[in-house]
Amino acid sequence: MSLLNELEQAKQHYKRSKTVLGKLSKANRREMDQRIHTWHEEVFDDLDCLDCANCCKTTSPIFRDVDIRRLSRALRVSELGFIEEYLRLDEEGDYVLKSSPCSFLGPDNKCFVYENRPLACREYPHTDRKNMYQIKGLTHRNTLVCPAVWRITEKLRLATEKNS
Repeated sequence: MSLLNELEQAKQHYKRSKTVLGKLSKANRREMDQRIHTWHEEVFDDLDCLDCANCCKTTSPIFRDVDIRRLSRALRVSELGFIEEYLRLDEEGDYVLKSSPCSFLGPDNKCFVYENRPLACREYPHTDRKNMYQIKGLTHRNTLVCPAVWRITEKLRLATEKNS
């Protein structure tokens, strides 16, 4: 199945995914984290982000002060110049990209500021974090952006159904 087809499936089963992820609060949290982290490794052994880059094409990370400092230094522009050129404030007062796709995404889906990318990009799609139950809403939204998150959620669904 193509990555685009997987994202279409995620859209069709969005409500079901919310139900599946809702069960994270009731599960043994440590055990569930271990299972999700194992699935994370399995999925990313099989999936190359460069084949997709949908996250970079459709969403924006939050840029913290440290990210702005690091990127402006790497690009040899002032922090204010970097902000004016690339960023805007969102509804919550966070700096995000002015436009999509990401200005730093090349035609080959490679990030040309990869070594200096924001922390939010480094951690995406967050499926290897501790306490996954705390970010189930974010994980649910990410099923529509990242085929890997969709696959992990489907593995969770199948495991949950098996144990029911």
